[in-house]
Amino acid sequence: MPRTKKSASADVKPSETAAAQTKAKAAAKRVEEMYLQAGGQEWNITDCRERAAAAYTAQGHTDASIKKLTVYLKPDEGKAYYVVNDAENGSIDL
Repeated sequence: MPRTKKSASADVKPSETAAAQTKAKAAAKRVEEMYLQAGGQEWNITDCRERAAAAYTAQGHTDASIKKLTVYLKPDEGKAYYVVNDAENGSIDL
């Protein structure tokens, strides 16, 4: 009688799969916000990130083209500088 191979998914218990799915859903629902306070002022870092992405897409790029977004906050200059995909850059006012 020929031996049959066990599939990799057969080794995963249903409870482990359900737990992983529950954890993923909880992470997707989580709301996180970050703030920077300096010089008697406060900036919502999460908002700055979203505005930087919006400034990039306003230049004719698609949101889906953003694979990596790095934002540098410079409160002393009143600016947030951003770099998209380690290539494109720009700035927004804080």
